[in-house]
Amino acid sequence: MKHQRRFVLALLSVLLFGSLASASAQTAEKRLALVVGNANYSSGALPTPANDAGLIAQTLQAAGFDVVGVRDLDQDSLRRTFRDFIAKVSSAGPDMVAFVYLSGYGLQLEGENYFVPTDANIARDVNVSSEALRLSDYTRPLAALGIKASIVVLDGARANPFAKSGPPLAGGLALVEPDPGTLIAFNAAPGTVAQNEAGPYSSYAQALAEMMREGGLPVTEVFNRVRLRVNDITKGAQVPWNASKLPAPFYFFERAPDAPPPQVSAEQTSSIRSKPIRDFDARDAYLAALDRDNLQDYENFLVAYPRDPMARRVRAIVAARREAITWRRSRSVDTPAAYWSYLRRYPNGFHANDARRRLAYLAAAFEPPPRFEIISYDVLPPPPEEIIYVERPVLIFDDPDFGFEPPPPPPVFFLPPRPVYFIDLAPPPPPIYEYVLPVPVYVPVPVWVNPPRYIAPPPNNFIYNNIHNTVVINNTTNTVTVTNPAGQTQTISPPAQSPASQPQSPAAGPQPPGAQPPAAGAKSSPGAAGVAAAGIAGAGAAALLAPSLPPSVAPKAVPVQNTTAPNTLAPGSTPPAGTAPPPGKPPVAGQPQPAPSPAAPGQAQKQVVPETKGGQPLPSVDGKPPVAGQPQPSPLPTAPGQGQKQVVPETKGGQPLPGSGGQPLPGTGGQPLPPINGRPPVTGQPAPAPSPTPPGQAQKQAVPESKGGQPLPGTGGQPLPSVNGKPPVTGQPLPAPSQPTQPSAPVQPPKPSLPETKGGQPPSLPAQPKPPGVAPSTSPPPPSAPTPPPAARPTPPPPPPPAARPTPPPPPPPAVRPAPPPPPVARPAPPPPPVARPAPTATATACCASGAAAASSCASGTATTAAAGSAAASGCAAGSATATASRGAPGSATTATSRCASGSASRKAVCASNRSTLSGAVTSVDAESAAAMKQSTRDGKERSREG
Repeated sequence: MKHQRRFVLALLSVLLFGSLASASAQTAEKRLALVVGNANYSSGALPTPANDAGLIAQTLQAAGFDVVGVRDLDQDSLRRTFRDFIAKVSSAGPDMVAFVYLSGYGLQLEGENYFVPTDANIARDVNVSSEALRLSDYTRPLAALGIKASIVVLDGARANPFAKSGPPLAGGLALVEPDPGTLIAFNAAPGTVAQNEAGPYSSYAQALAEMMREGGLPVTEVFNRVRLRVNDITKGAQVPWNASKLPAPFYFFERAPDAPPPQVSAEQTSSIRSKPIRDFDARDAYLAALDRDNLQDYENFLVAYPRDPMARRVRAIVAARREAITWRRSRSVDTPAAYWSYLRRYPNGFHANDARRRLAYLAAAFEPPPRFEIISYDVLPPPPEEIIYVERPVLIFDDPDFGFEPPPPPPVFFLPPRPVYFIDLAPPPPPIYEYVLPVPVYVPVPVWVNPPRYIAPPPNNFIYNNIHNTVVINNTTNTVTVTNPAGQTQTISPPAQSPASQPQSPAAGPQPPGAQPPAAGAKSSPGAAGVAAAGIAGAGAAALLAPSLPPSVAPKAVPVQNTTAPNTLAPGSTPPAGTAPPPGKPPVAGQPQPAPSPAAPGQAQKQVVPETKGGQPLPSVDGKPPVAGQPQPSPLPTAPGQGQKQVVPETKGGQPLPGSGGQPLPGTGGQPLPPINGRPPVTGQPAPAPSPTPPGQAQKQAVPESKGGQPLPGTGGQPLPSVNGKPPVTGQPLPAPSQPTQPSAPVQPPKPSLPETKGGQPPSLPAQPKPPGVAPSTSPPPPSAPTPPPAARPTPPPPPPPAARPTPPPPPPPAVRPAPPPPPVARPAPPPPPVARPAPTATATACCASGAAAASSCASGTATTAAAGSAAASGCAAGSATATASRGAPGSATTATSRCASGSASRKAVCASNRSTLSGAVTSVDAESAAAMKQSTRDGKERSREG
């Protein structure tokens, strides 16, 4: 009988404990959060909302929330995100705590609060309801689900740039009454706005994250302390607000039994809260009224200390709160009499325009009738000294017009000092994916602070499993570094693969040495974590720490494109070895060039083609694009039987140069050689060689540009100038001196870089003929010694007339016409109008012979002598001075003079110099001819006398 009793008792005990465990499992609290940070508005970016959302999301992750976090949502994405979140909360059951944090621009219109998406276009008040989200459309369905608690935080009371035309909107956010089971919090008191902050975090978000981490603090006390902390940080410029209708206390974290005692006990806090305001001294009375944050206690402070420096600040708080309560009462009644009653108290108040909008909606007159029923209010009408604060467009408590004294620092029994690690939080690294929240460096909570043991562990939560460890993400190396309280460090490299292919997420995987184990049952389920759980493949380290994206947004999350060029160096810095130069910049001398990245199999290597000034690519070299700023390589000799591929530069008119693109060079293939100095070339006679190029340097080909984008002669249909008094032959290239003879035939000079004309196109280059001493060949040149490309030829001595060729860049010698190196031969120009000369006689024949002899010796003389001799020979051969006048231009000297007169100032100077030089040469020839004729006459007279 005794054994039977023991058996029955044991059986009952097992059944009892089993039922208790089952009930405990069924009542485990689930936590779900939605965090949105809108910063990149089309009207202008905000500096802190995205970072604030990342900080709050990380704190909620540590508190055991399954966080859905996203940033910069447009209207469609924002509405879808809210609907998805409410559906997720609804499917979780009644044992759910929902937390919503919205950071960005918030607006109020006719008693309703709106959250503004990034693509909103709100030019007038009528655009608010269609461009922004009315919060009550989502908070009321959330409260109607009957869950344990709903916490809605709107960090959006800012001075906004919207509705600048028409009646203005009321500033800040509207005072609202929370639904049952809901706590609502604003970053600034109703009707006021927060100050502009540069970041990286706002004072409100930083204070909220700090207070949420305090163990054993009820949520209402959390927001009371947030108000004190923000008021202290901002020197009284910002006063947050909250209202709660939660049925039971809610704790983000618990305090361990072995935790050090708090600086202020619960009994002391309760005693302070019940103490009348008049029993505090003036400093503590202000903080006590701010801690309680109700109109009655603020008024009690003004009664007790009306002349205290804080009295003016408190009066502004009372004025804003009284007006908000009056408007809220009128809006809840929503009758014409209610709005007339408001306008009687506040004809120019914050919500006067809202009252008139509602009257228009109700088809009522703006002016009240002589008699109407005034509604009752819970607050008295405003005294005259409060009107100044409620008739301003925007109320901010640090307005310099008010001249408020800064508030006193809170004593310890009101607010403990800030932790050291929250005084100066480092900014988070920039996110690497669109819509993904920034991930700050996680600062661990104290070891005696833990999430409550009765909550259901969130899935895929790396922060929750490492709340006592420091967690740092490195997006560059795709690693996560975890450091435990003992200083031991572990680096985790998550695999960058698709979520479907991950057997187990690192979020639930490796624990660093010495890490504190999570609470009982707090083991995350396997699966992809964070961003990867939302569908982003290859997210890497960001997948561990960033919260999940909403299902409607995850497919659009692409890597962030950098707004600055990659590898951009600071001014004055030197690029490292192997770094490619920036686009459009030549490489640094002495720096090795990076090797091209290997192309994927089956894909061609992508070439970066440098461009000319006009945006056109430079000509290719051997089928490959050239590198900007680098000298072009010499053409390689081709195999026998294969023709070498030539680069065909084009003139502005689109015509190829002679000797390029398959056109024969002068003197080859039966083509005639061009005349030299007005005379046909003599076979076997060497041409005068230009100055040799220094060894190891490519010959510099200087091609003058046409000014104003005008085409060069011979291009685009322009006529060619006459050469040495003879008209040009169509299709024949201009003469040019031969290339310097090299000791070894196979070696060819490197191809020089071509200058450009101002239009961005490569200039016209004259073709290089064969030396006059080489007999014309009827067959193409042998492939073993290909003809150098025309780009490597020096400047020809007989250029077009000066009217079509501007001055080259290098300064010329004073005695010769300016030309680029090598030193040019003096170029003839149109002389002055010709002088009538007598018909040639026997003595003139002797003069011509003397001139021809001078011309034959020009090659070894100076440029001036050569010009003079050539002029004499050519003039004598023509038989008149008119040929000499027409030698340098297609027209007469008068035509050349008119061309010079129509040119620019620099062209006129060149023409004047050319005329002077040529005139001197012709004068010299004329003097020699005259002397010879006189001498011949004397000799004839003497012979006649002797006879």
